[in-house]
Amino acid sequence: MAVDRHLVLFARRPRYGVGKRRLAADVGDLEALRFARASLDRLRRTLGSDPRWVLWIAVSPDRPTDWTAPARAIAQGPGNLGDRMGRVVRALPPGPVVIIGADTPTVTRRDVADAFAALGRHDAVFGPARDGGYWLIGLRRWPRQPLPFDRVRWSTEHALADTVAAVGDRPIALLRVQEDVDDGLSLQRYLRAQGRR
Repeated sequence: MAVDRHLVLFARRPRYGVGKRRLAADVGDLEALRFARASLDRLRRTLGSDPRWVLWIAVSPDRPTDWTAPARAIAQGPGNLGDRMGRVVRALPPGPVVIIGADTPTVTRRDVADAFAALGRHDAVFGPARDGGYWLIGLRRWPRQPLPFDRVRWSTEHALADTVAAVGDRPIALLRVQEDVDDGLSLQRYLRAQGRR
């Protein structure tokens, strides 16, 4: 019996004045909303129609979910990012899982395919972000394999190092470094790289 590959896009429903608070503090609520909508739309359009994986959107807030179609919706639930990722990983059907955030709009089908390919030889794969975090994590999901989300200093330059340390001596792979747009400086770098500023 073949198992599905699960691609999970962690996303907050784009609404004015909600979400992307660090970015909004630097560029304003309207610009933060524009970025959130454009990034989510691009990722859903680029990654959603690929037959090599099933696209899920891990939503926050948990309801409503009508905005996720045609992707499958799954609730993030409460807690810190590690709590929410762990809950989603445990709730998915069998098969390898790759999680990305909606704040790295440059993720391509090739990036996701490379992540799933790496999981054929590694227990975990990471896409490092310029800020010390990561824009992608993939897990092979063996039975009784502990998830590496405890004791991670989320939203800091230590997030990648802490998560890699939690994986322990199991084999990991690293993908290319990308921009994780969380604040005004990272948005400027992203727009410059896209030739838009």
